[in-house]
Amino acid sequence: MNLAWISHKFRSDSSKDQASGGLNAVELVKLGSLPVKSRGKSKSLGIGHAGLQQKVCEKSGLIADRQLDLLELKCRRPVEHLLAGEYRSVFKGRGIEFEDVRPYTPGDDVRSMDWKVTARTGVPHVKRYVEEREQMFYLMVDLSASTLSDAEKAKRRTVAEFCGLLTLSALSNNDRVGLIMFTDRVELVVPASKGRQQGMRILDALSGFEPKGSSTRLDVALDTFSHLARKRSVGFVISDFLAENYEQELAAAGFRHDVIAVNLFEAIELEAPRSGMARIRDSETGKLDVVDFQAAQSRSRLAKIRELTLECGVDLINLQSGGDCVAVLSEFFKSRQRMAADEAGG
Repeated sequence: MNLAWISHKFRSDSSKDQASGGLNAVELVKLGSLPVKSRGKSKSLGIGHAGLQQKVCEKSGLIADRQLDLLELKCRRPVEHLLAGEYRSVFKGRGIEFEDVRPYTPGDDVRSMDWKVTARTGVPHVKRYVEEREQMFYLMVDLSASTLSDAEKAKRRTVAEFCGLLTLSALSNNDRVGLIMFTDRVELVVPASKGRQQGMRILDALSGFEPKGSSTRLDVALDTFSHLARKRSVGFVISDFLAENYEQELAAAGFRHDVIAVNLFEAIELEAPRSGMARIRDSETGKLDVVDFQAAQSRSRLAKIRELTLECGVDLINLQSGGDCVAVLSEFFKSRQRMAADEAGG
């Protein structure tokens, strides 16, 4: 092996690697301790396999922790000042549970009398009930190649922020939140739970989990959700919905649960480029195809998704990549409030 060439290669790449800690991982991992020339003399870097791996892991861990902290800070403020109250008014508990008894006062409903306590104490008592607010809340996040294909990772950041806002809003309401990440298989399941530690676990997966699959199977994710959610739950499906044969599972989930489809799209879908014929590559299959952008109807996919969600009985949120997630969620909560007021006749 030509050590002079390797030394030159290392020096030429070191300026590029300086921004990421000054380590050229490929050469160092291969050679362990690499001789380089410094001021006409040769000396060893003195970094072995274990030392390099430790430094690389520490650096990547610090970057991941910093990204996680930034995501939490970005999501927590709008949740505390705006979204938590709107969430609470939209997603209410659907049952009541017994809390305790209290002495009867004029005007109380006689049907709530606790006759056993009344007979035992000789004083009329009524039962008190409270609303069962705790709900099960699931996020189904599509990590297929089509949702991660943009070079600037804007889709991944948008999904992470949107789901982070939902997670913190639900946890602030003392609801249980779970996460299902999927491609053509279920990649990761975080069982529903509550508390700050659960929130950080979900935010960490949203910002850093790397999937193994590349294509999309929405039916697999919906089947997993139906299996995990034994009682009526709230489920958000975040995807670009570039999949097939999932309509039956979506309709079944929408019948049993409160399901909201979140359609992730890019601005280019609203106005296709006028470039005529173009060769494009499918990010999930790798297949090359020729598309006539002048003849393509850019709004057709969004219209089809809207029709599909209406047929399946689920709500729809259109989320643009790089868009304002807080405004989108706030508008959704307000539309739910208006719908509830119309149903109540108010």
